[in-house]
Amino acid sequence: MNVKNANTAKLHVVKLSVVSNTVLVIFKLIAGLVIGSVSVLSEAIHSGIDLVAALIAYVAVRSSAKPADKDHHYGHGKFENISGFIEAVLIFLAAAWIIYEAVKKLIHPQAIELIGWGILVMGLSAFVNMVVSQMLFKVGNATDSIAIKADAWHLRTDVYTSLGVMAGLFLIWLIELVWVGHHVHWIDPVIAILVALLIIKAAYNLTAQSMGDLLDGSLPKEDNTKIEGLISAQKGVISFKNLKTRKAGATRFIESEILVDSGMSVVDAHALTDYIIADIGRAFADAKVTIHIEPCEKKCPEECLPNCAEPKTSVDRVGNDS
Repeated sequence: MNVKNANTAKLHVVKLSVVSNTVLVIFKLIAGLVIGSVSVLSEAIHSGIDLVAALIAYVAVRSSAKPADKDHHYGHGKFENISGFIEAVLIFLAAAWIIYEAVKKLIHPQAIELIGWGILVMGLSAFVNMVVSQMLFKVGNATDSIAIKADAWHLRTDVYTSLGVMAGLFLIWLIELVWVGHHVHWIDPVIAILVALLIIKAAYNLTAQSMGDLLDGSLPKEDNTKIEGLISAQKGVISFKNLKTRKAGATRFIESEILVDSGMSVVDAHALTDYIIADIGRAFADAKVTIHIEPCEKKCPEECLPNCAEPKTSVDRVGNDS
């Protein structure tokens, strides 16, 4: 998928997320207020955060799609990482509010009316969010967009929490139907607290991922290993060193120094870098690769030895001279 098509797909699916979340917030809010369920109201807040997250993701996707300019030589990809971080902060705040309201309900329990409507709304919410989150995951994975994947995880978490609230309401209804005159309304705020804990876990994971990219953390070990293999496999590469990788949005930035035979012509060396860049580009979409060529002097510095394609047992390959 080329960059233009990827951006179009991301915008379309985020718009769908905005619309679906808007509808669900309205239904959950009405249902929660009508039946007096704090767990349903917590789900309304959860969907409200999902809506804000979808709006932030929409702005981030549009902003990150802007090409590099004279003030932003590396593009605008980190808008997506900032989006993910803001979404995580909002989730933490929402979870704190849910726990606060649930504790109040535990201290001062209230009867729940028209439980059937709550069960119906939660079931509908779980179904809609499952469908939309699946679409978001598909586009997010295809375009490697952290903003889209963050939005997808928001909705997938909502699926599980909606099912949990639905199960809690059903349990209350069943127990009070069988055990007439006994009330177990405490189940509702307890379910709300469990919902909040699940939300906090999702927020923590999202924070770790977005902050890692904002702080220019290295790519995952499996990605770096794959890049090392692609470089080593290229004929003409004696060794490589100082591999550096990072990520901004969906764009990976990869730098490395390649050691070649000192007699290699400039034309051949340039062609070699083109081959390496092309191989990495096929393995990682939207990768920005910088290769620096150096002549191999047969006296390897320590960082070259593990990556050397030639025998390392000879005397001239065991020193630490540059």
